[in-house]
This record gives sequence, C-alpha cells and structure tokens, in this order.
Amino acid sequence: MSEDSGQEKTELPSEKRLRESREKGEVASSRDLSGAMVVLAAVAALMSGGESALRHVKRLFDLGLDYQRSALFSDQLPGQVVHAATWEALGLFAPVAVATLLATLVSPLLMGGLNFSVQALQPKFDRMDPIKGLGRIFALRGLVELAKALLKLLFIGLALLLLLRHWRDTLQATGSGTVTAGIALSISLLGRAALVFGCLLALIGGLDALYQKFDHAKRLRMTKQELRDESKETDGNPELKSRIRQVQQQQSRQRMMEELPKADVVIVNPSHFAVALRYDDGRMGAPRVIAKGVDLLAQQIRLVAGSHRIPMVEAPPLARALYATTELGREIPMALYVAVAQVLAYVYQLKQAVAQGEEPPSAPIPEVDPDLMGPYRDQ
Repeated sequence: MSEDSGQEKTELPSEKRLRESREKGEVASSRDLSGAMVVLAAVAALMSGGESALRHVKRLFDLGLDYQRSALFSDQLPGQVVHAATWEALGLFAPVAVATLLATLVSPLLMGGLNFSVQALQPKFDRMDPIKGLGRIFALRGLVELAKALLKLLFIGLALLLLLRHWRDTLQATGSGTVTAGIALSISLLGRAALVFGCLLALIGGLDALYQKFDHAKRLRMTKQELRDESKETDGNPELKSRIRQVQQQQSRQRMMEELPKADVVIVNPSHFAVALRYDDGRMGAPRVIAKGVDLLAQQIRLVAGSHRIPMVEAPPLARALYATTELGREIPMALYVAVAQVLAYVYQLKQAVAQGEEPPSAPIPEVDPDLMGPYRDQ
C-alpha cells in the first residue's frame, strides 16, 4: 500500500501506545540474553567458590562410599545420610542459586527495565484456539524464531563438540588419578565448558536483544491515520476545540459588556484601543480593568460607554499600556498609578463641573513609560 493511503505503518509509536504496551506486558525481551546472564552468573559463582564446591562434592562422595560397618545394622543410617547430603547439596548449590536469581532479576534491565503487568497475568482464551496456534507457528515471526533456535543449536553444539575433542585426553585422565584430583579436574572442566557455553550464548543473546528491540519497535509503529485518531481521542477534535474556544470568548465578551456600565471611565486611543476602569476605594486596592478591546471590540465598548454616559478620555499611550499590562478583571500595575489617578481626578472634576454648570477642566496628558506599552508601542 502507498503511504498516502494511511495504511502503511511508517510512524514512530506515540507515548500513549508505548504506555499501553507496557501495561499489557508487551515489552522487548530476549530469552537468549536472559539465559546467557543466568549461565554466566552460575559459572561465576561456581568458579569463585571452586575450593568450597570441591569440598562439598567430596563430602557427598564420602557419604555414599565411606561409613562404618556397624552403621549398616542401624536403622538411623538412611536418615543421617539424607540429612547430611541435603546440607552438602545446599552448600554446593546455594551460591549458584542466589547468583542465578540475581541474574534473572537484573537481565531485564538491559532491555529497558523491569515491567510488571496485571493484564499479562489474565487468561486469554483465544490463545487456546488450535487453529490460531498453528497460524502463529507458521507465521513469519514463528518461522524466524524456529530458524534462530536451529541455528543456535547448531552453533553451540558444534562449538562444544570441538571443545570436547580438544579436551579428549584431559577427560580420559580424570579416571586415572585419585578421587580428589578427578573431582577437582571435573569441576574445572565443567566450569570452563559452562563459561564457553555462557559466552557463546551471550553473543547470541546480544544479537537477539538488538533484533527483539527492532522487532518490538516495528510492531508498535503506527499509521498516519492511527496517529490522527489518537490525537483526536487524546486532545479532542480540533474543530470542536475551536468551537469551544469561540463560545468561551463570546461568553467572556458578554460578561465584559454586562460589567461595562459599572465603569468610571473609558480610556481610548481614539479608534484602536479602549480600556474601561472601575474604582471603589472601599473594596479595591487600585483601579480595576473591567473591559478592554481593540478595533471592532473597542468600537463596541465606546458605543456602550456612550449609551450609558460613561466619560471617555483620549490618552493613547495610557490606553495601550493598560491593554498590554493588565488582564481583564485585574488591578492596574503600580507603574500606572499616577497616570490613572490623573485621569480619575479629571473625571471627578468633570462630573462636578457639569453638575454645577461650570466650565469643564482641561483633559490631562498623563505620561507613560513607553516600555509598558509592549508590542503596541507604535500603534
């Protein structure tokens, strides 16, 4: 299929798909690498405690071959032998068991960390379907695993066969010396053979780990359509989100217009900006912006202010600074206290002059720091 059809899995998996994959227990894993770690850990434990292992093995042989004649007529002999053999076997295999247990826990860290999934423990009855089982066996992935197993068997078997041929004379010599020497030589040969086996398995496991990571990432890849669908599920439909934002903006403007008649003054720049301020010295620490807008919205603010006879003062720098620095419903910044105070004082004087029939005062020209206008400095 072509990539434009949206069906070819060419996209990297999203964080959501990776998370869901881990929750299902579907992570990259290599049995060969885990097996190699276990074998190498067992070999390391065995070889590091070679003398102790030799003593335990020698005592096990002694238990079966060396005992007093009188003990043959004792009914306690079997129990004593089993008890002693059990402790010797524990002493021999306990370090190996601990080392292999630690290797089993540590090996997943090489593939990306430990992962425990409850979903993976749930029974899946579709796996019991024999037809589907045959399909999995003869699928491409199943054939690849079968080929890998045959190659591993051939490679490791051939290597160990060559090793045995190389040690042929040494193996024959194990029965020609004393029992202790034979045991020591046998343990040494077993450890060296296990070490070679572990190294070969580690080589295969390293290559298999790379393949498993590649195969896992390939199976998690997504089509472009899947990415789009997931984006809609996660973030929502873009058209719906745009509509929600539009409705929210309309509601915000409606509330703003409902608050506008309570304004004490509207500061304008005569056509582009309009900012309405309200100040209640009993409840507010500073004047508050209750409405603001640019262009068309600014014209609507001026129309509403005119219909409610709210004073409008032309102060372009102050209007731009208020619009840039103060959010709707917030108090003005301290840097604009003096400029706004001049405007409010003018409004109060204007109302008093109109009420008394006096000549109106001159409009102030408040000074504003140009940096407070932000991106609207030149508008």
